[in-house]
Amino acid sequence: MAHSLKQGQFAVTFEPEPDAVAGERQWVELLANGLTFDLSGVAPGPSERAEQACHFYGFDSRPDLAQFEVMRLVPGPHLTSGGPMIPVIRCLAWLAAELATLDGIQGLIWKPARAVSSPAHFREGVTRWIGGGAFPGLGLTALVPQDDGTMTSEGLALFTGQELVIDRAIAEDRAGAAKLAVRLLHWLVETGRIDRTQSLTGPSGETLMLEPDHHAGVVRVWRGSR
Repeated sequence: MAHSLKQGQFAVTFEPEPDAVAGERQWVELLANGLTFDLSGVAPGPSERAEQACHFYGFDSRPDLAQFEVMRLVPGPHLTSGGPMIPVIRCLAWLAAELATLDGIQGLIWKPARAVSSPAHFREGVTRWIGGGAFPGLGLTALVPQDDGTMTSEGLALFTGQELVIDRAIAEDRAGAAKLAVRLLHWLVETGRIDRTQSLTGPSGETLMLEPDHHAGVVRVWRGSR
C-alpha cells in the first residue's frame, strides 16, 4: 500500500494498515528529497526504547526520558549498507527538524552524540545549517570536559570518522574553548577527515595546530607552530 500525503517537502509512502494489531511493532516510511527513512514506534504499536543520553540542550530543566514514548527515525536499509554519508545525515537531520513541529513532540535524541535537544533548539540549529549557516555543534555533537583537562567532542565521528580533542592549555578557559570547538566542528564537518597536520588561524589571530591521531581516531588541537 502506498500513500502520498504531502507534508512540506516529504511524503508518507507507507503506513500501517488501519486494522493493525495493537502491540505489534509499527512503522511508517517517509520519502524526503528522493531518500527513504523509516519511522518506528508509532501507534498503535509499542514505543521504542529511549536511548542513553548525557547532554541536554534547550531545556529549562532536564527531562526524564523514561516518562516519554519514543519513536525512532533511521535511514532506509538501502541507504545504510555503505555506511553513513553526509547527504543522508543532512537529510535525516532536516526531516527530524520538520517532524519536530508536530504536536506532542517534547524532544529529539541524536544518538551518536547522546544528546537531547528541545524541538525549538534542534529545529533552529538544523534549519540554519541546511540553509548554509553554522553546523549545530551543540545538538548533533556534544562537548565533554575530560579528567585530564582536555575537552573532547562526542558525535563528530559520524560526520568525519574522527573526534576532536582540545588541548588542556586551551580548555582551561571552558567558555573560550567551547566557542573555539564549535567553530572547529563546523570547519571539520565542511572539510572532512584530517589526514595530515594542518595549521589554522584562531579567532584571536593565534596559530592552531590540528594533528590527526589515526590510532586513537581523533584530531588533536593545540596552540603553537612547527
